[in-house]
Amino acid sequence: MATELGILTCLMIFAASMWIPYVIGITSDPSKEDAFERPADIRNLRPWVQRAHRAHLNLLEQGLPFAVLVLLVDRLDGFSALTYWTSIAFFWLRVAHAGGHISGIAKEPLRPIIFTAGWICVLIMAYAVFAAR
Repeated sequence: MATELGILTCLMIFAASMWIPYVIGITSDPSKEDAFERPADIRNLRPWVQRAHRAHLNLLEQGLPFAVLVLLVDRLDGFSALTYWTSIAFFWLRVAHAGGHISGIAKEPLRPIIFTAGWICVLIMAYAVFAAR
C-alpha cells in the first residue's frame, strides 16, 4: 500500500474520532439539558466544546476533498515524492490544527496559518491529479 493511502487511512480514523471531544464536552456538564434528547445549542456550550465542534467541521471541510484527491491520484497511478510529503504534511497539519483549536492554544494568526497550509496541501494534491499521466 502506498504511504499516501496509509496516511489517508489514519486521517479518516482521526476524522471519524473527532466526535469524542465534543460528546465528552456536552455530557460532562450536568447543568445543561440532555444534548442527546435534542441537539445542543452550540452557543450555550463551554468555549472548548464549541471549538471541538468547529475543529471537527474544519477537518471535514479539508479532509474530504483531500481524500478524494488522494484516491484520484492513486487511480491515475500518480503518486510521487510530492504527494508523499504533501500527505504527511497534511496529516500533521490537521492534527496540529485540531489540537490547537480545541485547546485554545492556536489563536490568531497561528490557527488560520495552519488551516491555510492545509488548503495549500489540497491544492498540491489537486495539481498531482492533473499532472498524472
